[in-house]
Amino acid sequence: MPQPHELSAVEMLQAYREKSLSPVEVTRSVLEHIARWEPQLKATYALDPEGALAMARASEARWMKGEPLAAGGHTLDGVPATIKENIATRGVPVPLGTAATELTPAAADAPPAARMREAGAVLLGKTTMPDFGMLSSGLSSFHELTRNPWDLSKNPGGSSAGAGAAAAAGYGPLHIGTDIGGSVRLPAAWCGIATLKPSLGRIPIDPPFMGRCAGPMTRTVADSALMMGVLSQPDARDHMSLPYQDFDWLDLERDLRGLRIGLLMDAGCGLPLDPEIRAAVEAAARAFEAAGAIVTPMQPWMTPDMLEGVDRFWRTRSAIDLAALPQARRDKILPFIRTWAESGGGQSGEAVFRSYYETMNVRARTVAACAPFDYVISPVAPVVAYNAEWPSPTNEVATTMHHIGFTLPYNMSEQPAASVNCGYTKAGLPIGLQIAGPRFDDLGVLQMARAWENMRPEQHPWPQPPKAA
Repeated sequence: MPQPHELSAVEMLQAYREKSLSPVEVTRSVLEHIARWEPQLKATYALDPEGALAMARASEARWMKGEPLAAGGHTLDGVPATIKENIATRGVPVPLGTAATELTPAAADAPPAARMREAGAVLLGKTTMPDFGMLSSGLSSFHELTRNPWDLSKNPGGSSAGAGAAAAAGYGPLHIGTDIGGSVRLPAAWCGIATLKPSLGRIPIDPPFMGRCAGPMTRTVADSALMMGVLSQPDARDHMSLPYQDFDWLDLERDLRGLRIGLLMDAGCGLPLDPEIRAAVEAAARAFEAAGAIVTPMQPWMTPDMLEGVDRFWRTRSAIDLAALPQARRDKILPFIRTWAESGGGQSGEAVFRSYYETMNVRARTVAACAPFDYVISPVAPVVAYNAEWPSPTNEVATTMHHIGFTLPYNMSEQPAASVNCGYTKAGLPIGLQIAGPRFDDLGVLQMARAWENMRPEQHPWPQPPKAA
């Protein structure tokens, strides 16, 4: 029989309805499991066992009365959850992954945290991220180094590093990350979990800006769908949010026959594709084809110049942010990030506009390339999990974005894109399959991810904490 901490959120809620388990039992089980893992993983920030147990006891009382909390009719009452540390939770400082931040407690919950609290989720604490979220790594000047539970010598990815590691390690079933160029999908791929980077504005967030999304990070597609019902509730603080749509997020069954699927195996820029990743994604394409979909190979639309243009634009934005800090605080930033950001300073207005133009070019080219298809499948990343101590897969400032050629386009185009585990390397490291759809078709992308989840070969057992000496 599975232990309470191993259950999915869907299973936990069913157990609460049947009164076969209580939120207190589940939360205790999760906290004990975290205590066994956390000395090795370092995935959490501001972990609050006492606060979580207090929330669990309140949830238990509500379930006993048959009155669980819900946000917009969607409940997560009593389900343990973590939230990435750049999503404010009231009373907790928001360091943004860097020692350069002054630690002032947040005055209020940001929209995703507010929705989780309203739905009754048991908030265990926050999860780690690298400096300013600008690395696909668990390396930070503020947090201890976060590692990958599948192999502690490897990186969990980022910037939702702690969320990816926590989901794979079983720190409860529900985790929230953020994504501006791949930051939920990359750790999902490298940690073997499921996630959705939704259409821009589907999940209200504060502060909003171009490309930035919050997204669920879970072990199963159904749990991500369950979270979407809560996280997509409206919030006026996000001036870029979409009009609210009350989808049946758990309607995940989909007939694949006749669907037009594009298969992208070349990002057109960045690092070459690992042969083991190629084999796994091509096997997935054959499975979709066998289920009746029409799979057509695609030519890349990204170019090195487009990727470099976006990189320059983000460096300039970060250089402006860093220049506003006092020198003493600037000196505390991770040196790799500081070097990357400061290289974007001092550019002319014309140079900055040319970089911005490339972000719009990525958007236009991505929408046009995807238009002939219902969905596009591809690798999430060209490489698997890399050295835990490295800030990026190349460990070089000049090529720090050369692994996001598959993920970045969908942030710029505002399209939904999921990552779901696709297989494993011979060394046992997870491989991610990316599934992207038209803007606004978030439910369709989840349905495709669920279809793959049903078709894929048997998964490896989830990693377990090292045995005590």
